[in-house]
Amino acid sequence: MTNDRTFTVTWTLDAPAAEVFRAWTEPDKLDWFYNDTMPVPDEPIELDLRVGGVWRQQMVISESTAYPTGGVYREIVRDEKLVFSWGAEGGWPELDPTRPEDSPLVTVLLAQDGARTAMTVTVELPANMTGEGMPEGWFGHMRHGWRDTVDRLVASLASAPTTAG
Repeated sequence: MTNDRTFTVTWTLDAPAAEVFRAWTEPDKLDWFYNDTMPVPDEPIELDLRVGGVWRQQMVISESTAYPTGGVYREIVRDEKLVFSWGAEGGWPELDPTRPEDSPLVTVLLAQDGARTAMTVTVELPANMTGEGMPEGWFGHMRHGWRDTVDRLVASLASAPTTAG
């Protein structure tokens, strides 16, 4: 589902919601978020899981392009919902942790369905983010990037043992 400012993608994961939530919120489980064509950087993932807390990790796009990416948490409901302003410091979309409302808003919804989890990821652009200064084809690239990124999560959960939550 898409419009000119929002897109939503859904997955069904073979893992309980608690395990999926941990994959989004524990630094030692967030390596799926990295670009899988480049080596994982040496910088540790920073994560302060509280409303207003910051999640930051180094994204390596190429040998010459790397920047901190992550978000500022806006809402947290354990094992059900995670809402954060998302972006990059020095990349696009720009994330200024002091102005999270100026960055795209990502909402991750988790719904337990037996041993599986329905996961919905919605990305909304803020009203102030307009065509000027936005890369050509940004919407398609962003949607494709989020799909590729979360597909890595799906693959990592399929290959990881499930732990008790």
